[in-house]
Amino acid sequence: MNSYVPKKIFFTKGVGTHKDELHSFERALRDAGIERCNLVQVSSIVPPNCKIISKTQGLKELVAGAITFCVMSRCCTNEPKRLLAASVGCAIPADPRSYGYISEHHSFGQTEKQAGDYAEDMAAAMLASTLGIDFNVDESWDEKKEIFKISGKIVNTRNVTQSTIVKDNNFTTVLAAAVFIF
Repeated sequence: MNSYVPKKIFFTKGVGTHKDELHSFERALRDAGIERCNLVQVSSIVPPNCKIISKTQGLKELVAGAITFCVMSRCCTNEPKRLLAASVGCAIPADPRSYGYISEHHSFGQTEKQAGDYAEDMAAAMLASTLGIDFNVDESWDEKKEIFKISGKIVNTRNVTQSTIVKDNNFTTVLAAAVFIF
């Protein structure tokens, strides 16, 4: 049944802090703009012909209380001075009739760039393996990115990443999400 295949996707991120862990998560959702939805986490496939839209456009299409599917990465702690990151990576094939991949990654001690590159690398590597692109998994992301570009089979990779350093004993939550629109 085609009616359950998302037609659009957008990427968002947020950070929230509160003395209660759940409140810090809700504040991160609010910062990302997706707090008013009933979020259902799904696995990591971008449907064929799914259009990537801006966060601004995507947020306008959300309906309060709606069941909303997303791929989400989240990380939380109340340990002062701890660096935390949440990232979602995405890889889209050149052939729009094929499906793409989304990966989620969360970590402690990684910068926003490190976590983002890692998530993007994972998504691209999963897509590359399904497309039969030969690459060395131990190469750096920059080296693999060049191989993927040269192959002509992967047209777009990206990530959305939120990182922060915990400032006090309050809980801090970071999240990144790919949100589907039907």
